[in-house]
Amino acid sequence: MSALLQVTDLHAGYGRAEVLTGLSFSLLKGQVVTVIGPNGAGKSTTLNALMGVLRGRGRIVFDGADIIDMALEDRVMAGLALVPETRELFGSMTVEANFILGGYRAMKLRVPNWRREIERIYELFPRLQERRLQRAGTLSGGERQMLALGRALMSAPKLLMLDEPSLGLAPLIVREIFRIIERLREQGTSILLVEQNARAALEVADHAYVLETGAIVLEGPADALAGDPLVIETYLGAARKAP
Repeated sequence: MSALLQVTDLHAGYGRAEVLTGLSFSLLKGQVVTVIGPNGAGKSTTLNALMGVLRGRGRIVFDGADIIDMALEDRVMAGLALVPETRELFGSMTVEANFILGGYRAMKLRVPNWRREIERIYELFPRLQERRLQRAGTLSGGERQMLALGRALMSAPKLLMLDEPSLGLAPLIVREIFRIIERLREQGTSILLVEQNARAALEVADHAYVLETGAIVLEGPADALAGDPLVIETYLGAARKAP
């Protein structure tokens, strides 16, 4: 498999405060890669820099092109999609209208019958089909997360980036969200997952990176990191230790 995303020596931050201090990692086509780490490590900053919400220095090679100086809108058209932890839905619009807006990239690229993708999204999220004419602002937290994820998929992204998809959700809904991520993985969707719930993230990912103070301190296959003593002690809890 070839690299879909190659990040090299990436620096980014807010004002004079540099958060990412030379970040380097890669993601292969069809992979689910997760970035875990403590609060303040730079996980969300990483996604915002990749998406172009924050300016960065270094190299971000996406699908063969260096996009470090590319505008956010052009990154969307290139095939990047971000589901932020705040979800950023159009609350006064219906579920289906949010999906249609999510299809902007497919429409601009003149993808034939792009609106039919809505039906595939409803297969992933049957609950949203029941609420297709309901305003997004009236949905539950779990439903809003599903809508944000489905709206991003409407753009037919080459890389789907998820920022804390389990944030603020009940355990049953978290399990459902991660089942959907696993299903997308089986369908070949490339996913970059930033997640505070390290256990769930490592269970669904192919490869994992541990981020601390803006730099990678550990990496490897997700199942190997799930058994790493340092990761267990720091992120998974002593209960995961082998007897």
